[in-house]
Amino acid sequence: MSKNQKKNKKFEVKASDTHPALPKAPKKKKNKKVYFDMDVQDAIVKYNSLDPEKNQSTRNKIYSEEIHYAFDKLCENIINTFKFEYFDDVYIDVKQEVLSFLVMNMHKYDHTKGSKAFSYFSVVAKNYLILHNNANYKKYKTHYDISALSNMSVKSNEKNSFLNDFIDDLIGYFEQNMSTIFKNSTDIDVAYAILELFKKRDGIENFNKKALYILIREMTNVNTSQITRVTNVFKKHYAKLLSRYDKYGTLDNDKNKFF
Repeated sequence: MSKNQKKNKKFEVKASDTHPALPKAPKKKKNKKVYFDMDVQDAIVKYNSLDPEKNQSTRNKIYSEEIHYAFDKLCENIINTFKFEYFDDVYIDVKQEVLSFLVMNMHKYDHTKGSKAFSYFSVVAKNYLILHNNANYKKYKTHYDISALSNMSVKSNEKNSFLNDFIDDLIGYFEQNMSTIFKNSTDIDVAYAILELFKKRDGIENFNKKALYILIREMTNVNTSQITRVTNVFKKHYAKLLSRYDKYGTLDNDKNKFF
């Protein structure tokens, strides 16, 4: 065969080269059955059309065989999708609560208004969960706020009690060591005036520094610089004594020697 003949030769497929059986068309994947379809909607319409007094057994049969699964699955999907966080009950109880609510309100569905049963009951279930979730959140927040305030109040009372007991011991400490801490008679007079204010602290309304200085001046007839000198000594002892009291719970001389 010449080159031209080879070039012009048509491509032919011999029958023996092909499989005698035709290739099978690829199988179409079966669509998963929709759990809430028009059959469920029709069942709901039929359920609502029956008289609950005369046909209750028929209604029960329709619900259990044609509606219940769709409602149960609907509740499950909505709870899992929106993740409502403020329900104290376990998942199965919450789902059953929503399911019961749908059944109780099934009679309100009116297919003649054009809404699909799936959309209608999805909104009903979601709104029910949102409403109760928000209510539970408010209860939780109120309880949390009250608990926090209560804890703050307890801590505040404990702190006040601690300080009151410490100041009582502080007064005793200074009275026992007054002549050792202060050598000047004027300083001792100012120190006793300060201790007197400590003793009457519950009756003092204004703890402003200026107001307290005026009270001490009236009690001792000394100038501000002398009061400041004594209060600085008090501050020095106060910090160290507070640390000791916090550690030992007392300022008794047998435990805390003068420093």
